[in-house]
Amino acid sequence: MVVKLQRPILVGGLGLSFSLWMLDSWHDSIVQVGEFGLLSALAVGGGLWLFQQNRPKDSLKQLDSMVVDRATVESAIAKTETVINQLAQEAENHPALEILREQVAQLLLELDRQQIKVAVTGGKSVGKSTLIQLLQNLETQNFVSLEETAPLFKEVGENSDAAILAEVAKSDFVLFLTNGDLTDSEFQTLQQLKAANQPNMLVFNKQDQYLTDESANILLSLKQRMQGNVVATAASPIAIKVRKHEADGSVQEWMEQPAADIQQLTQQLGEVLAQQRQRLVWVTTMRKAGLLKAEAKNWLNGTRGDRATPIIEQYQWIAAAAAFANPVPAFDILATAAINAQMVMDLGNLYQQKFSLEQAQTVAGTMGSLMLKLGLVELSTKAISIVLKSNALTFVAGGVVQGVSAAYLTRVAGLSLVEYFQQQEIAIDSGTGLNLENLRQTLQKVFQQNQQIGFLQGFVKQGVKRLLPEVQQVGVVGIQKAVG
Repeated sequence: MVVKLQRPILVGGLGLSFSLWMLDSWHDSIVQVGEFGLLSALAVGGGLWLFQQNRPKDSLKQLDSMVVDRATVESAIAKTETVINQLAQEAENHPALEILREQVAQLLLELDRQQIKVAVTGGKSVGKSTLIQLLQNLETQNFVSLEETAPLFKEVGENSDAAILAEVAKSDFVLFLTNGDLTDSEFQTLQQLKAANQPNMLVFNKQDQYLTDESANILLSLKQRMQGNVVATAASPIAIKVRKHEADGSVQEWMEQPAADIQQLTQQLGEVLAQQRQRLVWVTTMRKAGLLKAEAKNWLNGTRGDRATPIIEQYQWIAAAAAFANPVPAFDILATAAINAQMVMDLGNLYQQKFSLEQAQTVAGTMGSLMLKLGLVELSTKAISIVLKSNALTFVAGGVVQGVSAAYLTRVAGLSLVEYFQQQEIAIDSGTGLNLENLRQTLQKVFQQNQQIGFLQGFVKQGVKRLLPEVQQVGVVGIQKAVG
């Protein structure tokens, strides 16, 4: 009689209540019952659990929730083409155009792609290579490609997780391996895959390295956190000691290598690939179209940003000169400056956000009101005053504080509009309605970015040079002492 001295590995993570009870009840009588009797009994209890908990539909829920068809994907590709065409119209010799056009053309071919790309990823030493070797038989169907990624969560200086996930994003399906309960890094990465509409399955590998009840608890925890899209495997089970009792009373012992346990994984993965093959391709193509659109939009925004900078600078110094010549209380600077309305129109035209003069005045007034409510006008005026107070000659000169403040706030308004417009969809006929909450958040962000002392130092220097050219040398010395 042969007795294996380690608890049997339960297929697919067996070991919840019924199986545990059976295992504990029979553990002390393993020798008497024998291997066959024990495994048979466990198979009954485990089979009931598998029937209830690992239904085939569980692994398809994520894909079923993604509403995507060929028409939807074609529409996404068309929107990407719109951005690329707009870039070509505004910068016909842009160096990125050729590559962008090649990539969008490739997307159309992707719609009829037959091969499915499966990425196998996870942290270090979770069994990616071993599992791929075991799954190679899937490739005999000539439509599955298994690709291992570099380990995630590496030390500083190695390939970044962002670069690895960028490669993962090109795959149709992801097998994410873990060898225990999820760490925070693993959970956050899985959430990123979910947010990116990346179909995936969590694989609890090396379950044989835990006691059966521990393995069952981990599997249950994973299923609860990941809403059931989890399978348990033992791609390379630990060797177990086997003892054989001979008729003469002698005992022989040796180490035996159990067979890999990946049956549940192969069943569910095969099911997904067979039933959702076309949808997987569409979802991936949709995701690639979105990434390409974002890349093209970044190039377009960069081109527009280069053109927006001189527009903002022009109006900030016009506002400075107007406020310097006719000083008004600081809190009225933006509210009374019609200059900003013209800047709104010019920037709107650049970003395909068409405004009439009346609409532009409304936008400028809205931004002025937001700046007042957020306290930006008062904060900026105080900061500029502190810098200028160190030099009496520049500070007492009428309207310098108001002039530099007007220029600064006009700049913040212009940069905020640019960032706000960059967040909008690229279209020839864009709407003119403003999302005040988004605009408020953008104003705060841009203001904070432009509050650094180094920036204020340089900005005040420029303001003094333009408003008081005859004393600019003295003013610059004073400013340097104030902020140095």
